[in-house]
Amino acid sequence: MRKVSVVTGSCRNAATLTFDGVDVMGHRLAEEVKEVVDRSPGLRRISFVAHSLGGLIARYAIGQLYNPFDSSYQQYDDTFHGAILGLQPVNFITVATPHLGSRGSRQLPLLGGLSFLEKVAVLGAHWVVGRTGNHLFLTDGSELQAPLLLRMVRDCTEGQFLSALGSFERRVAYANMNFDQVVGFRTATFRRETENVEVKEEPVDMKYPHIVNIEFVPPEICPVTDPDPDALAEQMISGLRQLPWQRVDVNFSGSAQKLDAHSTIQVKSYWMHSDGADVIAHIIDHFRL
Repeated sequence: MRKVSVVTGSCRNAATLTFDGVDVMGHRLAEEVKEVVDRSPGLRRISFVAHSLGGLIARYAIGQLYNPFDSSYQQYDDTFHGAILGLQPVNFITVATPHLGSRGSRQLPLLGGLSFLEKVAVLGAHWVVGRTGNHLFLTDGSELQAPLLLRMVRDCTEGQFLSALGSFERRVAYANMNFDQVVGFRTATFRRETENVEVKEEPVDMKYPHIVNIEFVPPEICPVTDPDPDALAEQMISGLRQLPWQRVDVNFSGSAQKLDAHSTIQVKSYWMHSDGADVIAHIIDHFRL
């Protein structure tokens, strides 16, 4: 049988539609993925690559699309962890995604780590970016319900978020170590404040000059003995780290395009962000088909 590969980019959450909330955008993406799969017979596997807020949207979407009892692809693979629309989940890759949201010390580097500005951002984000601001700054919770981003590190009636994420063969988080003014290093790699990380400048491989650290993060089994001062952040970190991940740390310190690292890491515009091409090459070269 001829192998079929379909590469598509989402277009359902453009411009001001990104203000509608992670859940609403996640449902839109889920419907879009269903349409692509329906018109592409012959597909066996599925992967997601998402940048920035898109990583949260993709995490929500797979929680809607995952079926733990679907064994459609077992004839092609001996392992079984459920399926995404009957397809085998392979790669789940995020690039500069605020997995822990934007609330807290230096999670939104644009604010310069100033606690006053960070507190103002928590109070006013929804006026700027709507429901999405509530979700990113974790202000959508109540006494009866946890904030959405915290619910998304668990399985719940809203979606099989953790099981869906765990069904992928590999999970990779790319992140800027510095110069990203939109998404902090810690939230992009779900690291605790107590984890001291040396900012490296030497590449791991000269083929990828801006990739300075690659590490495999095994799943956490034992409870944390020195919890993060931010209880919400700790719960999200602990939830995500129930699964094994690969972290890929990026440093554009020697690049003239470093001040727009958030866009450079995904080569948003080649003539403005071309220095990030090695990061894209790394994603492609290590993509599991």
